[in-house]
Amino acid sequence: MIFQNIEFYNVDELAPFLGGWQLNRYPKQVRQHMIPGAYRAEMAGGCEIRFVTEAPKASVTLSANEREGEVVVYRGDYFHSIHRLQAGAIQTITLEDNPYFGTVRSEDRIETRYSGKLWRIFSCDFRLAFYHLESYGFGHRPPAEDEAPRLRWLAYGSSITTGSGATHTAHGYIHQAARRLRADVLNKGLPGACMCEPEVADYLADRNDWDLITLEIGVNMRGSVSSEEFERRADYLIRRVTSAHPSKPVVVLTIFPNFSTYEKNESISGVREAKYNGILRRLVQELDLPNLRLLEGTAILTDFSGLTADLIHPSDFGHTLMGENLADALSDIIGVDLV
Repeated sequence: MIFQNIEFYNVDELAPFLGGWQLNRYPKQVRQHMIPGAYRAEMAGGCEIRFVTEAPKASVTLSANEREGEVVVYRGDYFHSIHRLQAGAIQTITLEDNPYFGTVRSEDRIETRYSGKLWRIFSCDFRLAFYHLESYGFGHRPPAEDEAPRLRWLAYGSSITTGSGATHTAHGYIHQAARRLRADVLNKGLPGACMCEPEVADYLADRNDWDLITLEIGVNMRGSVSSEEFERRADYLIRRVTSAHPSKPVVVLTIFPNFSTYEKNESISGVREAKYNGILRRLVQELDLPNLRLLEGTAILTDFSGLTADLIHPSDFGHTLMGENLADALSDIIGVDLV
């Protein structure tokens, strides 16, 4: 989305908010069908504010709505700074060129995905509002086509896909893998609310701005959704996306190892998790489509100690490990070399 000559990446809607604009990852017509995901769909996790300017200094005015949150700033692929926004306060962050950035020969400054001219303000998972960009007499513009990756990856899933458990959302396994694949991620993860509603399936299938999609589904549904209902929703989601995009890779992920996977005493969640994984394997096998693949969660999170102490969300180490393993698997599927 382009607004005020700025790209709001992974943003489907800019909603008026107290004189500013709240960054929503899902449009209202989809959010109204998401229970309990409507609130989570307004979180800006994985959204970016992107612009290019010749100004040596720029200021961006933002606010964290309801609760505090952090934004991570990059200059292209290069980490620049982290800024914590206090809940309910309108704050201005200042972006300045590092004096050494321009001293390196451009041909020797490795730019694997993004142009070094591109400012990227990456939001962690909270409700974020944008107010103003000040470039102090210099102009600004959204990135050109050759200043960002051509490969677009649409990622649907739980809080794990969003990046929960990592020190920062930007360190999540999806973003770790994307770095290695030279991909640009459209992260549509929904913490605690990835429920595979038919309206969400239609929304994902109707998008035409992606080249690869991963579906990390099941873990949020196992506590409240029967195996029969899960199968109906998963079947509709997979069929809808594959039929709408028969030439694009659709990758289904089974549930990553967690406390229910190896539980001592049987629980509803543990039983359903096993059934859900079996359903996903069978659906993919029965559809037998050339663009549809299944990856086992155990092949992605290969070390149980990669989880945090809640034994559900990966740690920084876990996300890094998962990103490496997923990138390896996807590179074979889509036929790209890793960085």
